[in-house]
Amino acid sequence: MTNIGTADDRDPMDPVRMTSLKHWGALPEGAGERMRDEATVDCGWGRLVFGQTYASPERLAEEIRREAPGRRDVALYIRDPHVVIALAPQQLFLDPSHTFRLALRKGPAGDPVCSGIAIRSARPEDEPAVNRIYLSRSMVPVRAGFFADARRDPSLELLVAEDADSGAILGGVTGVDHVAACDDPDGGSSLWSLTVDPQGTRPGVGEALVRALAARFGERGRGFMDLSVMHDNAEAIGLYEKLGFERVPVYCVKNKNPINEKLFVGPDSFAGLNVYARILVDEARRRGIGVEVIDAEHGYFRLGHGGRTITCRESLSELTSAVAMSRCDDKRVTRRLLTGAGLRMPDQIPAGDDESLRAFLDRHGRVVVKPARGEQGHGVKVDLRSLGEVKAAIDQARRHCEDVIVEELVPGEDLRIVVIDYQVVAAATRRPARVIGDGENTVRRLIDKQSRRRQAATGGESAIPLDAETERCVMAGGKTMSSVLAPGETLIVRRTANLHTGGTIHDETARLHPKLAEVAIRAARALEIPVVGFDLMVPDVTGDDYAIIEANERPGLANHEPQPTAERFVDLLFPQTRTGS
Repeated sequence: MTNIGTADDRDPMDPVRMTSLKHWGALPEGAGERMRDEATVDCGWGRLVFGQTYASPERLAEEIRREAPGRRDVALYIRDPHVVIALAPQQLFLDPSHTFRLALRKGPAGDPVCSGIAIRSARPEDEPAVNRIYLSRSMVPVRAGFFADARRDPSLELLVAEDADSGAILGGVTGVDHVAACDDPDGGSSLWSLTVDPQGTRPGVGEALVRALAARFGERGRGFMDLSVMHDNAEAIGLYEKLGFERVPVYCVKNKNPINEKLFVGPDSFAGLNVYARILVDEARRRGIGVEVIDAEHGYFRLGHGGRTITCRESLSELTSAVAMSRCDDKRVTRRLLTGAGLRMPDQIPAGDDESLRAFLDRHGRVVVKPARGEQGHGVKVDLRSLGEVKAAIDQARRHCEDVIVEELVPGEDLRIVVIDYQVVAAATRRPARVIGDGENTVRRLIDKQSRRRQAATGGESAIPLDAETERCVMAGGKTMSSVLAPGETLIVRRTANLHTGGTIHDETARLHPKLAEVAIRAARALEIPVVGFDLMVPDVTGDDYAIIEANERPGLANHEPQPTAERFVDLLFPQTRTGS
């Protein structure tokens, strides 16, 4: 007789003998008596519902519809899924994901590559860090206290990836032991919620987590490990196939809830929009606001609801006046208005003769050169310390704008505060692009790899340019593009923290000092602008010291998830559709 819960001589890919794969008619002989009835597992973000343990489609449909608010239940291994959905077609849908299975007798294919990464069991204190990564990936966070509860549930295996040098949490994964969950006669297991920090610089984190979870379930004698992945996630599917996973005929049913909306509303015509416009269009569609794309390449779209129409270019809308926009566009005007309102800004002079430049440099020691007008960090050079560097930077800045500013370099963290409708909605520190050595790759190769990861994490919006400014920063760090950094050695390769040049962003909204929030609101009112992003230099986001660097009339709201930037933007434009604060 088969030993329940361990891998036997059955083929885990056999759709007739595997209870988890036979999605039509009756279960394999004897399987029903051996399984626990109506089994579910609480995974923190929702329940995993084992469809094969339900005696009738009516009972299963009823169970799926019992999903708690704000959760995302997943019903898997369903027999006759078309019948289950037909019982509640307005509430249930067939998830457009593929299921892949790894036979654990063979284990993952290939050799592991996980330099600088330590995989360990999750601890309760890891919960905030993992939830932060979930939210940054638009995934459902786990409920409070779940990590502590999971340690007492034998069906759950939670792992995290930790940076071996800094101790930072780089990613996490949830495993479910089907034997412990439902006395699974197939002796299976599954992988869920694999996530990797989009700001991380270590390669191979996701693969290391998959391998570690497979190894743990293999040690328990489980026969296979399943996972579910979106049908169009080519990058993830490529990784799983490389590791030896194979497609299996397993169907998943979910509830039609706001979290799952993108999965059941069908394709749209807005794929040409960048991430900054798309986040706003998606929020508008969710509220039933009409969307007309005017110029996808440049981010223009028109929203309409109840007789009111507003044209936008990403987060710049018709509610921002031309006067307010011009105040932000010219950094000299911004300075006059904000300092006139009693707000602190760095000392600043227009680029002039050598004598005035030398005197300014002698007074401050380190300066910044920037075009008087422009955005996205174009033409900006930071931490210049000699007259020759300053003059060369001025010449380059004039390629973007004839008028150039030389500004005192204020030390500290680069802080972006987003104000919408004169309320602070998000705050985040921005850090310049950097690479971490592995003892093998050159600086140039590390930059190339890091750029690919940043592009994947930001929809192509962030990459590190291989230009003269990057070479200058590399040389300032005592290296060349051909240098090989020691394992764990960090090198800053840009001085500006602009996201378009590979910088990373880190949410600080909860830690923001009230004085800094007050300063941002005062600055928005001084400029009379309803949507704005302020760049500040601060010694500490929890302190009240600051200097405002500039104002951005078209801040990238997609950079600040999980904060509700898109929601507050649409609230401003169409307050009648407001869904709560």
